[in-house]
Amino acid sequence: MALRVGDQSRAARNGLREKVLTLDSMNPCVRKVEYAVRGPIVLRALELEQELRQGVKKPFTEVIRANIGDAQAMGQRPITFFRQVLALCVHPDLLNSPDFPEDAKRRAQRILQACGGHSLGAYSISSGIQLIREDVARYIERRDGGIPADPNNIFLSTGASGAIVTVLKLLVAGEGRRRTGVLIPVPQYPLYSATLAELDAVQVDYYLDEERTWALDVAELRRRLSQARDHCCPRALCVINPGNPTGQVQTRECIEAVIRFAFEEGLFLLADEVYQDNVYAEGSQFYSFKKVLTEMGPPYSTQQELASFHSASKGYMGECGFRGGYVEVVNMDPEVQRQMLKLMSVRLCPPVPGQALLDMVVSPPAPSDPSFAQFQEERQMVLAELAAKAKLTEQVFNETPGIRCNPVQGAMYSFPRVQLPPRAVQLAQELGLAPDMFFCQRLLEETGICVVPGSGFGQLEGTYHFRMTILPPMEKLRLLLEKLSRFHAKFTREYS
Repeated sequence: MALRVGDQSRAARNGLREKVLTLDSMNPCVRKVEYAVRGPIVLRALELEQELRQGVKKPFTEVIRANIGDAQAMGQRPITFFRQVLALCVHPDLLNSPDFPEDAKRRAQRILQACGGHSLGAYSISSGIQLIREDVARYIERRDGGIPADPNNIFLSTGASGAIVTVLKLLVAGEGRRRTGVLIPVPQYPLYSATLAELDAVQVDYYLDEERTWALDVAELRRRLSQARDHCCPRALCVINPGNPTGQVQTRECIEAVIRFAFEEGLFLLADEVYQDNVYAEGSQFYSFKKVLTEMGPPYSTQQELASFHSASKGYMGECGFRGGYVEVVNMDPEVQRQMLKLMSVRLCPPVPGQALLDMVVSPPAPSDPSFAQFQEERQMVLAELAAKAKLTEQVFNETPGIRCNPVQGAMYSFPRVQLPPRAVQLAQELGLAPDMFFCQRLLEETGICVVPGSGFGQLEGTYHFRMTILPPMEKLRLLLEKLSRFHAKFTREYS
């Protein structure tokens, strides 16, 4: 807190001076930023882990951090081929080792040849290594059934998050009623609300329909857009597909309707597609916005502006720590695209090991390669386990009185709705807490299970949820679900 006038004179006499940077003088937009996925409940989980290490007795023996989609932190093994190539790139002397397959060596040599000084430790150009951007373009073309992709429209990034923030920076402008508004889904991934708060833009919520498996309703988009135009200038629409935290997979018909809506209303489209490999439900299928947009033909394919994002952090890869990702822009004004490159240049370049990792994601071993059989087996095993975990999570929660969970069609989270007794809601409000935060805090302290309250993602007023990753190993996940269900029954009895 800033010093008062009297305090300032005393501080001057004592040889002290007022802090230049205080809560009162700092950027007020930063103070508004919240990020529930790594918020106060996670800080408490870290404290509990430290207490357990110090021998403090708890009603549990470990903290299970089911708060974040960090696959390898939850025990998922890396894909062997990816790590072999990275090891060779980081330490090229290993290229002489007989312990690595020849296709991994060829891939490492190809990546190193494209790096400055043939070293992973050199900067790349700001948009990312040209060879890797070309590989990303070929991947997009294969994924979308032959629809071409231009490497010049692809920018590598520090995870998908870095690219999302960059595009939002380009979009945000104006003051007062001319401030940029961005429509984001609710429940939403808090990167969006945090970034919009930091940029002093207007967050325009549109609600997904929980009663229809978190469906996106264009009529809801129209309502929210109309309301928002009274106090801001909506310029962009974000869609997360498959959904985070809600796990739904959009139908092709829905994507077409969203594209038509964005075109009619003059909105820039942001398609967050980082979970495109994570689709489990029978009858569900991932369609990229780029593919649907192109197949809709003119005027959509030639005029609708789109930025679509992908990442090496999710999918079957789970390589969060390498921070590899990309954005492809479609129908962006060439002059704005140059400004985007300039903005990226300020950060020099994305992490080069992350770029190398992304190259393997978009260009895995071919059927003729020695590493193909092992790669396919590992990939399919990860995705099959995730599908089984998604089904188990839905099943256990829906067998628990007072908890209701929609099918986890994709991504790697469940977002169950939980009934809380009125007395618990009242007590939470007296403590200055959101009721689902109170529930999640009690859950953590009594069971060691760390999940994120739905209020951190947004939800309809009067409803309560939590987000939980489905990533723990199957036996640990089963135990987690059983403990959570028992805790909810105990919590309900205690406050009824």
